[in-house]
Amino acid sequence: MRSALSKSTIYILLAIGAVFMLLPFVWMLSTSLKAPNEVMAMPPVWIPSELNWDNFTEALAVAPFDRYFVNSLIVTVISTIGELVTTILAAYAFSRINFLGKNIIFAVLLGTMMVPGEVLLIPNFVTLSNLGWIDTYQALIVPWTASVFAIFLLRQFFLGVPKELSFAAKVDGCSEFRFLWYVMVPLVKPALITVALLKIINSWNAFLWPLIVTNSQELRTLPVGLSAFTTEAGIKYELLMAASTMVVVPMLILFFIMQKYIIAGVARSGLKG
Repeated sequence: MRSALSKSTIYILLAIGAVFMLLPFVWMLSTSLKAPNEVMAMPPVWIPSELNWDNFTEALAVAPFDRYFVNSLIVTVISTIGELVTTILAAYAFSRINFLGKNIIFAVLLGTMMVPGEVLLIPNFVTLSNLGWIDTYQALIVPWTASVFAIFLLRQFFLGVPKELSFAAKVDGCSEFRFLWYVMVPLVKPALITVALLKIINSWNAFLWPLIVTNSQELRTLPVGLSAFTTEAGIKYELLMAASTMVVVPMLILFFIMQKYIIAGVARSGLKG
């Protein structure tokens, strides 16, 4: 009886938490379909009296969102591929190859996860400025082609693979590189999917860094493009919410389809310390 009551309490608390998490998305979708006079109405209007689908058309006309979409797609795809490559190589080195100072270097890398990202904005900007990369695709992509968290996650998976496989491969004359790509990588596919999905979501939603390193509209991404709705005359919230909906929906669909891989990847990352 007590166990059933505890489970019921947990489910109720989770349901309440889910409602609070979904409220901003519901409000965004509702506002994207409102007439201007209903946006700031008091008491708040949750269900529009009339669905104004024209808000989406008007939002697309405010700025070149087709270009922003292409930029976001380019940055997301290339940075995700780059992170997968660097993560696989680094994680394999830290889990399977013995070299001087390996544990110290790995500990230092883990320590960098405690440094707030905002602290690195100025040093990274100065570095890219000296390289002449400001307002280029390189500035949007290169700094984000490596992730300490992804390296740690994949290393845990690599450590969970029996070493006997490595010994057997070496007996058969398999090189380290071939063993990595043809044996290890297929075995840790859930982790790679997790790393890729998390990277896609982070890259697609990135705002601060693209805002800092881009000056021209030709290189702006979708989140930065939303600033086009903030003008001296004020903010047209119904158009801003319509554009925000179009930006968020693709990631929501991707997350709901692939969430089981994210959960499985994170849950299995601690197979072996």
